[in-house]
Amino acid sequence: MRDTPRRVVLTGAAGSIGRAVSPALASRWDLHLTDVAGAAAMLDVTDVDACRNAFSGADAVVHLAAVPDPNASWADLLPANMVGVHQVAQAAMDCGVRRLVLASSLQAVSGYADGRQTRTNDAPRPGNLYGATKASSEALGAWVAASSSTSVVALRIGFFAVSPPAGSGVTGRDLAAWLSPRDCTELVRAAVEADGITFAVANGTSANRYRVADLSETVQLLGYHPLDDAWADQ
Repeated sequence: MRDTPRRVVLTGAAGSIGRAVSPALASRWDLHLTDVAGAAAMLDVTDVDACRNAFSGADAVVHLAAVPDPNASWADLLPANMVGVHQVAQAAMDCGVRRLVLASSLQAVSGYADGRQTRTNDAPRPGNLYGATKASSEALGAWVAASSSTSVVALRIGFFAVSPPAGSGVTGRDLAAWLSPRDCTELVRAAVEADGITFAVANGTSANRYRVADLSETVQLLGYHPLDDAWADQ
């Protein structure tokens, strides 16, 4: 692992993941929180000049800003999930950011057959338009890594929730994809601090007894150490 990053910019800080991970990470890094509203600094990620200003001098950028709805329309997804990712990627390269962490999603591979455990080297196969935008963000990350000095980690984030999903509509797949706030914080930390990476896709779930996505490559590559299990109390 490298030395603790000097300055890390986090977009989408007012979202559910941003709010969950920022307190612990702020005690570790010089963390700058941004969002279109409700964060320490306003940032419209569709504005590349604003992104350049925000990223100037940053060691790393953690890009969480997005519309997180798997049922969202193209009109809703286009600004943040497509244009915004490009502008953030371009600004990170222009500013010479060492590490760009992109929030992808297991929705990028949700089109594979049920019961199949996905791996980090699986090609994207989205089952919905939201997942397709996340697959696009992975491709943009690969472009950044191939054409600049900025390294990229794309995190295929699972079912993020404060506690394991529960209720009549919850499936075993939901439980197997659960990512707790504590483990999500650890995942983001590892993605920013891991050495020896040019471009990588990493799966992001907790240490669930049954796992919709394999974690062995993420653990080995990033030094990720999840602790929580959706089945711990069952």
